[in-house]
Amino acid sequence: MTFLSGLSAFPITPMDRDGKIDTAAFSKLIARLAAAKVDSIGVLGSTGAYMYLSREERRRALALALEETGGRIPVVAGVGALRTDDAVRLAQDAKALGATAGLLSAVSYAPLTEDEVFQHFTTVARESNLSIVIYDNPGTTHFRFTPALVSRLAKVSGIVAIKNPTENSDEIRGHLVEQRGTAPNNFSIGYSGDWNCAEAMICGADTWYSVLAGIMPDVCLRIVRAAQAGDIAEARRLDAALTPIWSLFKQFSSLRSVYVLADLLGLCQAEPPLPILPLSEAAKRKVADCLSLLRYDPAEVR
Repeated sequence: MTFLSGLSAFPITPMDRDGKIDTAAFSKLIARLAAAKVDSIGVLGSTGAYMYLSREERRRALALALEETGGRIPVVAGVGALRTDDAVRLAQDAKALGATAGLLSAVSYAPLTEDEVFQHFTTVARESNLSIVIYDNPGTTHFRFTPALVSRLAKVSGIVAIKNPTENSDEIRGHLVEQRGTAPNNFSIGYSGDWNCAEAMICGADTWYSVLAGIMPDVCLRIVRAAQAGDIAEARRLDAALTPIWSLFKQFSSLRSVYVLADLLGLCQAEPPLPILPLSEAAKRKVADCLSLLRYDPAEVR
């Protein structure tokens, strides 16, 4: 079995306007994911607003997650930063606290070259001794990992997995075959972009890195287990039922949408960090209508 597999759930990080974590709300979210028995939990990813939190608050969030899981579930922590030395320190924090791995993106202000990204990743892996997951997220970093760069990084000691973006579900199988052909056998290959990830798991991806699973883990787990069991029809049926959610994610972004879902489901009341604005009242009604359409009962969640 690869290092990371199955469903990796990425919750929001509820915080106040000063960037202080709502520890009770965050712990409740993590406890729900642990109770659902997701395969891993990703804290401080893009959904977890890692770039909007101080080093101290990142440590606090990770410590809370590790306390709630009690070592029963792998916890992957975002360690991305603009500067390599800052990313090293964040990864060292994650290692010291007991994270299973660090999720590292190619964050930059000035555009980076492939050699610069390679050096950044190898330095963080070497100096932290933390297992590193490559986070390819061009939508926010504006850097795209080429097959050649992924192949180079996958052979670096300590770099153990990749979280790929998805754009077209028809291209996933070919992309997965190509990436497997150049990576070590134990290198975990996973995907994000929830609306395409059922197909990714059907194609044989190791991991679904999921935004929705951070709020609604049960239905996502059913999709993953069906795909893992080879029940393609059931995985696609369950995924098709979530089409209204995927439409919301595409229209309003998954980040903004899940804050509303968390509120509607009675999990927590929080807003994304400024300058990201919460959804309008009209948009919130669309999210509520979507839940009603799915017959998702908030009472069952609480």
